[in-house]
Amino acid sequence: MQMLSILPWLDWFAVLVFFGAWVGYAWFAGHGSASRKSLLAITNRYRHAWMLQTTFRDPRMLDGLITQNLSQTPAFFSSTSIIIIGGLFALLGTTNKAAELVGEIPFAQPTPLLVFELKILVLVGIFVYAFFRFSWSMRQYTFVALIIGSMPPPESFASGESDREHYAQRAG
Repeated sequence: MQMLSILPWLDWFAVLVFFGAWVGYAWFAGHGSASRKSLLAITNRYRHAWMLQTTFRDPRMLDGLITQNLSQTPAFFSSTSIIIIGGLFALLGTTNKAAELVGEIPFAQPTPLLVFELKILVLVGIFVYAFFRFSWSMRQYTFVALIIGSMPPPESFASGESDREHYAQRAG
C-alpha cells in the first residue's frame, strides 16, 4: 500500500491509460483488425503477392535488395533506441539538475525526485522494449532473406515439383 502512495493518483491514472492503450492497440493490431481492411492486413496481402512473384523470378537480386532496403528502417530505430536509453541513464545520474530544470517550466507540476526517477525508469523500460522489438524485426528480415535465397529455381515451380503457395506462405 505504501508503494501506491509514492505516485499521485493522476500519475497512476496516466500509467494505466498509457499501458491500457498499448495493450489494446497490440490486441487490435494482432486480432481485431483481421476481419477489416487494416494497414496490417493489406500489407500482409502485398507481402504474400510479392513472395508469389519471387517464385517466378530466377535472378532474385531485386528481392534481396528490397529485403535489405526494408531492413534498414528497424536497424535505424534499434540504434536510436540504444542512444535514447544511454541518454536516459545519463539523465538518471543528474536527476537533481534535471528536476530543477523541469520545475522552471511554467506549466510543469512540481514533482518529487523519486517520482521523477520512476518516470525516467518507465521510459527506459519502454525504450528497452522498443530496442528488442526492432532487433527482432531485423532478425525476421534475415529469415525472409534466407527463404528467398533457399527458394528453388522457377523451373521447379513450373514443373510442379515445388509449390509456389507453400513458399509464399512461409515468407509472408
